[in-house]
Amino acid sequence: MDLEAYLQRIGYHGTREPTVDTLVQLHRAHMYSVPFENLDIPLGQPIVLSLPALFEKVVRRRRGGFCYELNALFGWCLQQLGFQVETLSARVFNGGVLGPEFDHMLLLVSGSETSIADVGFGDSFLEPLSLGRGELAQHGRSYRLVEQGGDWELHQQIPGADWQPQYVFSLLPRKLEDFDSMCRYQQTSPASGFTRKSVCSLATRSGRVTLSNGRLIVTREGHRRERAIAGVAEYLALLWEHFGIDLGHEPDPERLMQGRLSQP
Repeated sequence: MDLEAYLQRIGYHGTREPTVDTLVQLHRAHMYSVPFENLDIPLGQPIVLSLPALFEKVVRRRRGGFCYELNALFGWCLQQLGFQVETLSARVFNGGVLGPEFDHMLLLVSGSETSIADVGFGDSFLEPLSLGRGELAQHGRSYRLVEQGGDWELHQQIPGADWQPQYVFSLLPRKLEDFDSMCRYQQTSPASGFTRKSVCSLATRSGRVTLSNGRLIVTREGHRRERAIAGVAEYLALLWEHFGIDLGHEPDPERLMQGRLSQP
């Protein structure tokens, strides 16, 4: 990995000692700099789980990605800095129903504390969660990790609501290639949420900004505003303004706004 280029991509200029504080700062920097997005899927561009290819996309071409891409690269960065990192598989709750194994990728980072890092779950925690430490409040939400029969569950709570489970994972180490089949599924299956709409979303210091098909959603200090995007020209301008993404000479960007998803 070209570590300097990666750290520049996430806007990180702090210490590089493999400590808990460094991990926290790296995680936050990544969440504020690299969007969670699936634009390649509606554009018909296959996502291949190759670290050099993912580096070229996310760092060199300044794109984002979904969990397999973003957490694979973040784990690689952490290893380069001297952290002990394992890749884990999670099953995601969708309407109270658990998805399949390898539905989601996250990271186990060991050291003076054992923490879960996850820069690829979209609108989620900004800082790593320590196993067994209790609740962490951030951006008006609370998060906790709960052990259940040898597995762990991530729970999220919005003020005034009950705790909601997000995903379940074990601490069994996985390899990048273990996720190949589910990565293909997420790109091609009509049952996958990633083939039903396009999304590009990024945490900000005051909330979050998201493009979801043809709508712009901005949350600031807990206040949400949503509106329709006027057309392709505005959509592409918003991609650049909020996410620094330039799609170049993409022949049919209307698919991103209208959810007309082509197959890789």
